[in-house]
Amino acid sequence: MRAGWRAARSRITLGRTRRPAALAALAAAVGIAGCGSGGGTSLSVPKVAPAKIFTLGQFQPTGRIVAGHPTTMSFDVQLPDGQPLTKYKTGSGPHTGVHLIIVRDDLAYIIHDHPPIPASGMLHQTVTFPAPGPYHVLVDVYPNISGSEPNFQLFRNIDVAGAYHPVKLPPFHADEVVDGYHFDMRGTPHLQAIQAAFLHVNVTDAHGRPVHFVPWFGALAHAIFFEQGTLNYFHTHVCAPDAPNCGSILGATRITGSAPAPGKLTIGVLLPVSGTWRLFVQLKLHGRVVTAPFTLTVT
Repeated sequence: MRAGWRAARSRITLGRTRRPAALAALAAAVGIAGCGSGGGTSLSVPKVAPAKIFTLGQFQPTGRIVAGHPTTMSFDVQLPDGQPLTKYKTGSGPHTGVHLIIVRDDLAYIIHDHPPIPASGMLHQTVTFPAPGPYHVLVDVYPNISGSEPNFQLFRNIDVAGAYHPVKLPPFHADEVVDGYHFDMRGTPHLQAIQAAFLHVNVTDAHGRPVHFVPWFGALAHAIFFEQGTLNYFHTHVCAPDAPNCGSILGATRITGSAPAPGKLTIGVLLPVSGTWRLFVQLKLHGRVVTAPFTLTVT
């Protein structure tokens, strides 16, 4: 698992997989175990049990992936004992099951699905990649296991065949137009790392009328953040007033977005590090998912 900073129901993940401390400790143990004195004195090194980790098992596809063609992605989540995870949190809120989030490394494209979970625990999801290039697959898991973390993330990197032309992130624009819908962020956001904040976004249709939000994957809107370069991750939601299991919690800080009126989104933000972040605001309008991207600077 990638090093993370998370608490109950938090949705923050930091960095690519790195284990320098563990490797250093292992190297030190090997060095000590290989040393002895000429006087016959031996040094006893305690045995360290392997870490109990969850992994992605039986991941497909492993062959060539072509942009624009439906691809079946399949995997299971394997418990530390090697058995598939079959018990997931259920309910109407977004903190259930599995979020499958796929983002291209340059943050130009994002895919967000909730694959159904059969009794076997083997998940299948049809995905169509929009363009060639390297993609980061993030599996956000909500297990229903006593004593387990409320949620955790597992990762896989894949390549989609073809010439990769990375797209430079555009600067912040307060007004984004997607599929005829206007997403207008009110004011210029001034975000600081580890400081809770709220973004206010007005959403209107092509005629300037406020849209009416409907639940999609347990929330009125999803706000998915990835940091440029590291692909650090944060995910929060805009919740209906009576929505269960929707807000995000980090330590003593609760981040819950809301929709106080038609066409008005209040998005909770708590980003762990400074840098350039890409925010994807996703909601379902008239039966289709609309994604509005914003580039944000966090100091």
